Amino acid sequence: MPFSSPSHPAPFLTVRIRRDDLVPGLVGVCAGYELKTWRCQQLVSHLVQWLPEFALRHSELAALGPHNAVEMVGRAAQVIYTSPKYKQRGEVGELLLHIILRQVFNTIPAISKYFFKDASNDTVKGFDAVHVVATATTLELWLGEAKFYDDIGQAISKVITSLQSHADRDYLRAEFAAITNKIDDAWPHSERLKKLIHPGTSLDEVFDAMCVPVLLTYDSPAIAAHESVTRAFQTAFENEVLAHRDTFAGKALPKKLRIHLFLLPMKAKADLLAQFDAKLKTCQAIL
Repeated sequence: MPFSSPSHPAPFLTVRIRRDDLVPGLVGVCAGYELKTWRCQQLVSHLVQWLPEFALRHSELAALGPHNAVEMVGRAAQVIYTSPKYKQRGEVGELLLHIILRQVFNTIPAISKYFFKDASNDTVKGFDAVHVVATATTLELWLGEAKFYDDIGQAISKVITSLQSHADRDYLRAEFAAITNKIDDAWPHSERLKKLIHPGTSLDEVFDAMCVPVLLTYDSPAIAAHESVTRAFQTAFENEVLAHRDTFAGKALPKKLRIHLFLLPMKAKADLLAQFDAKLKTCQAIL
């Protein structure tokens, strides 16, 4: 079931293809069309709705209510970035990954990297998403990587390099230490996650309980060639994302990592980024 709650935005992106039988698995998501136009503006509005959960700590979110909702959106927008040089920034990709994980796999965000930034325009290192999937007896750790690109070939090339580092013992231990320092003790799963990534826990156990979701975006010929969701569009969409998934799967993926691939084809990354930046600046002006 997709994530749905009165306190969170309703699902916006449509899952047009999902192949859990493949290794790595694939989810292809789409913003769709409205009045013969790709829904760029509507997607930007959806992104902004998720800013508080993406950028604020668990304790702050617990205090979110009608009395401070506008202020919280403004504060969340401030910590994303304030620089006018937005064209090369990747925060939109990380936000998209956060949203897709929440809505498709019901994950729970463990930390917000952005809350701990020293300056608003710093580039935050490390995993692009730190989420969990929790049951009464198990805890899965989802450590994500997002590449917000207009070219799928470049996105695949860059993410392969990142994934190879993610399988390195020293890198993981350093990242786990950084994550531990950012866990809010008031978060319900804090002790279980700290135990899982503790230096005394074997990485073999961690790998068994870990999934690496990878989000790649790109400017899509299939999206550009259509104006509405038709059977022809659906076929073109599926063929395109399956071909890119096969290219990704054919690369030197670390065998230790359980990877799940998410693809988000777009009409034009540049338009999405420009509209998001304008909306972000409007939200920042609240404060």
